[in-house]
Amino acid sequence: MKHHYKLLILAILVVGCISIKIKDNAMNDKINNQESKEYANNDTTPKVTGIGGIFFLSNSPKEIKEWYGKNLGLAIGDYGSSFEFRNANKPEEINYLQWAPFKKDTKYFEPSKKEFMINYRVQNIEALVKNLKENGVVILDSIETFEYGKFIHIMDPEGNKIELWEPIDSVFTKMGGKTTK
Repeated sequence: MKHHYKLLILAILVVGCISIKIKDNAMNDKINNQESKEYANNDTTPKVTGIGGIFFLSNSPKEIKEWYGKNLGLAIGDYGSSFEFRNANKPEEINYLQWAPFKKDTKYFEPSKKEFMINYRVQNIEALVKNLKENGVVILDSIETFEYGKFIHIMDPEGNKIELWEPIDSVFTKMGGKTTK
């Protein structure tokens, strides 16, 4: 009988230690997640943070927008469709991605010969451009500032024109309008 009590006490101690270890790990995970979020919220590293837009050439942009709206459910406006999503590091913040067909004869994609252009969302665009210049990247223009953010265009080594955008998403949120969600 004494042996059973010893086993019972040993089992209680083992379960207690495991429980404390699980709680300790959960607390450490919570602290690490909080530190990671704080770092992400304060991170100013010049870099791409996501996709800001997908642009492509079309023989008839109006008709293709209507087709995508009717068949795929995109909320269509004058400039294509704005996709609404949440910022992973700041879930209360709404971010946007623009999808837009352009007329085949547009000069906007030049000097690229490609039928598409990707817009990348970036942070700290000035420092990013400085780094790109130091790395010998072809910069096509200078930073332009608008109410809804800053833009610049570059070329990648394969001849793709890339648009970099440091957004001010709150402007789009205030404007309202239809978005694809």
